[in-house]
Amino acid sequence: MTAAIEVRDLVTHYGSRLILDHVALEVGSGEIMVIMGGSGSGKSTLLRHLLGLNRPTSGSIKLLGQDITTASAAEMHTLRRNMGVSFQGGALFGSMSVLENVMLPLREHTELDEQTMAIMARMKLEVVSLGGLGHLLPSQLSGGMIKRAALARAIVMDPKLLFFDEPSAGLDPVVSAELDELILKLRDSMRMSIVVVTHELDSAFRIATRMAMLAEGEIIADGTPDEFNNHPDPRVRKFVLSDAPG
Repeated sequence: MTAAIEVRDLVTHYGSRLILDHVALEVGSGEIMVIMGGSGSGKSTLLRHLLGLNRPTSGSIKLLGQDITTASAAEMHTLRRNMGVSFQGGALFGSMSVLENVMLPLREHTELDEQTMAIMARMKLEVVSLGGLGHLLPSQLSGGMIKRAALARAIVMDPKLLFFDEPSAGLDPVVSAELDELILKLRDSMRMSIVVVTHELDSAFRIATRMAMLAEGEIIADGTPDEFNNHPDPRVRKFVLSDAPG
């Protein structure tokens, strides 16, 4: 399987404090990789590195074959056309309509005319079952609808890589399960490689092709959901058997 993401020997410090300790990770084309770990494990820092928002102390991160730790600003701008991100809480602009929010990546990365951008955004709102609601403001949406609108914005450019930060956070179990089904549907229909950072175990086991667990800046487990259920490391077993820690 071709690797869409390759992380090699990644080390990160905040001042003198070691945050990520020689992390290695690979995400195959079309895989859903779920990254888990307790509070302070380093998973949010790893996500920020994968998005190119922070540079590590050492190591490499290749996205679609491009090493983003040495990439120029112009190279990153080009690469981001193939990256979609759905942030925790949605991160929609409250003063803009849902449709305008979804159109934002098209405005930033293309020179399409207004009508074409609006058509593309409406198509993606249909994909996430929000067709006809583009005129609403984010304040008029439920929590689950905000997550779907943020997802429509993340996929409006038909990215090859899709990143989620805590997609199920704050959602009730029924809405969370519906969002998980949507993530699976998008992976199958758009053939994206997806990285999900979460501490929601039910969601993780529903959607993951493979899972990785961080503890104190190290990946202590990397495998299929079945392998996690039978993992020999007591820290992994405790995590899997307990209510998800914060």
